[in-house]
Amino acid sequence: MSVKLELYRIFKEVAEAGNISVAARNLYISQSAVSQSVKQLENELQVRLFSRSPRGVTLTSEGQLLYEYVRSAISLLETGEDKISQTRELLMGDLVIGASDTVTSWFLLPYLESFHKEYPAIRLQITSGRSQKVLGLLKSGKVDIAFASSPSDPANLSTWPCFDTHAVFVASANYPCDFDHVYTLEEIARFPLILLERKASSRVFLEQFFLQNGLSLHPEIELSSRGLLIKLARIGLGVAGVTREFVQPALDSGAIRLLKTNFQIPARSVDMCTLKSVSPTAAAERFMALVKAGN
Repeated sequence: MSVKLELYRIFKEVAEAGNISVAARNLYISQSAVSQSVKQLENELQVRLFSRSPRGVTLTSEGQLLYEYVRSAISLLETGEDKISQTRELLMGDLVIGASDTVTSWFLLPYLESFHKEYPAIRLQITSGRSQKVLGLLKSGKVDIAFASSPSDPANLSTWPCFDTHAVFVASANYPCDFDHVYTLEEIARFPLILLERKASSRVFLEQFFLQNGLSLHPEIELSSRGLLIKLARIGLGVAGVTREFVQPALDSGAIRLLKTNFQIPARSVDMCTLKSVSPTAAAERFMALVKAGN
């Protein structure tokens, strides 16, 4: 479109005022500027838009036709501006968060509740997935915020550490092992192990730790559910490699017990992640502020 939008705005004001001087006052510009703008628009469109008289101006048939479209177009633009303003003020909009079910239930729930109570007009969406999946969704623009364990490519991300996790080994309280014994890496590796499936980042991290110490893990049971790890450990099917923070209630209840070890697997951080190259929405900024204030 070769004609500038401002010319159409002036044309619309003149058409509605029916007088160039009145339109100039309404627009807070000079009368000559309004006249020149109308003349420029007529020249560019090669059509006469107004009929002049001592009492003011009236639209020609061509001007009336153009006015109907200009009025609709500017109304749509104003509606769009209003909607943008509402999203900035959190009166409407969406917030899409990517996180695993465990992180959502163990960490995010109070923040989601607080945010929803304060901004009920914002539609919250939770996309469930492990760290690698939700980071992929973040990079493709399908989520606004991702919660992931120790992102492998933090250079492209803005991250905020939320909490640390620690890998430990647990078994049923009546499992045939010595809970007072301090186990070595080799002894742990010889147990019938219950681990998460290989695509889980915590499983990859655990295996890498053992490999760095010259050992391979060969679990008897591999699962996609953290909850099943505990359930199978509780019925005595083996020793489960778990995240201590996520199984603390089961440890506190005595349903499972922690195996002592002479090694400590390095902690991992669960981080709140956004893309450095993309400015977060107002809703995302507010949610991140809630999380940061709570940590």
